[in-house]
Amino acid sequence: MAADAKNTGYAAFTHRDFRFHCSARLLFGIALSMQTVAVGWYVYGVTNSALALGFSGLASFLPPAVLALFAGHFADTHNRRKIVASSFAVCALGSFGLLALVMSGSSDVRSIYACIVAVASGRAFANPAAQALTANVVPKEHFPNAVTWYSSAWSTARIIGPAVGGLLYVAGPVAPFLVACLFFASASLCVAMVSVSVTPQGGRGPITWGALSAGLRFIRSRQVILGAISLDLVAVLFGGASALLPIVAQDILHVGPWGLGLLRSSPALGAIAMGAWLAHAPIRSKAGKTMLIAVAVYGLAIVGFGLSDTLILSMLMLAMSGAADQISVVIRHTMVQSETPDEMRGRVAAVNSIFVSGSSDLGEFESGVTAWWWGTVPAIIFGGAATLGFAALWSALFPQLRDRDQVVGK
Repeated sequence: MAADAKNTGYAAFTHRDFRFHCSARLLFGIALSMQTVAVGWYVYGVTNSALALGFSGLASFLPPAVLALFAGHFADTHNRRKIVASSFAVCALGSFGLLALVMSGSSDVRSIYACIVAVASGRAFANPAAQALTANVVPKEHFPNAVTWYSSAWSTARIIGPAVGGLLYVAGPVAPFLVACLFFASASLCVAMVSVSVTPQGGRGPITWGALSAGLRFIRSRQVILGAISLDLVAVLFGGASALLPIVAQDILHVGPWGLGLLRSSPALGAIAMGAWLAHAPIRSKAGKTMLIAVAVYGLAIVGFGLSDTLILSMLMLAMSGAADQISVVIRHTMVQSETPDEMRGRVAAVNSIFVSGSSDLGEFESGVTAWWWGTVPAIIFGGAATLGFAALWSALFPQLRDRDQVVGK
């Protein structure tokens, strides 16, 4: 890549290790998104139950919730590259279990949940180590650009994975599970190609509650970071409607698995478009207010999605939610990683995963339960309206976040 690329929106890609790191993120995200679509359609097909879909989300949530503090400590005391590569390999094994169940025509959802738990366990260790590794594969001046593209890789995966997964499912349920398994394995190989081998300073040390909870104390001591992370938690927990997409696709929009793939991809379409814009026109001022407005727009888009009864409008609303969420994600990730010492990045990233990634999975359970109680449409509208309310509440509760000007603190 040309030398002047270092002064453009593609600065992070001038570094070989970031290219492999980002490619692994893309492959892993495609595999996970593809598998999520296939699991949702398969589970709903054998159970016809919104609650069963909710339990799929719970199976994804529990391992990160239980293991996150240990995973964060591990990322700060062991080789991060090896942790990520090994964790992706564990995800490949869990995915292979799902493939075997589908090939046998199994309708045993408990076995399916067990495989989901295995994949989620791999993710629990991969997430904090991978987030921390991002700061190690680029110089400090290129870190904000790296965060934007690393997040955009995830968004791109959420476009490709669901769409391809839905199309492959039309040919039969085995195909998407097979491809997902291969992509998980490929992600592991990509990380193994990273030349930077980082074991944070400070050594392994004893595993104590003080060491495990250091990330929690750090976040609590910084109100801006606490406000940003907790706002994303409540927004994703209540506003996320991904668990209900199989029901929306089949019972409301009357489209098949291909339509489900399009719905799953739509938030990421908006996110990748916004990510590309932010890479070239980064947020330089009023970061806190921008984040709060983005979360409010996210809630409005979810309400619009709940009211929609056409595929095109539903996709547009979901794309809007993805664009708004991408703004929030870039601001939050840059704030958290840039202000955290390297020797604590794994533990802070682990807490961040509990708050945000974990809340996405728990949000699927919440969506399944509320849809079981009230119906699908009321559950979606309630979630979007609640997100709007939380954005207003957080503006009052966290004035330091509301008044934050620069994304990267001085």
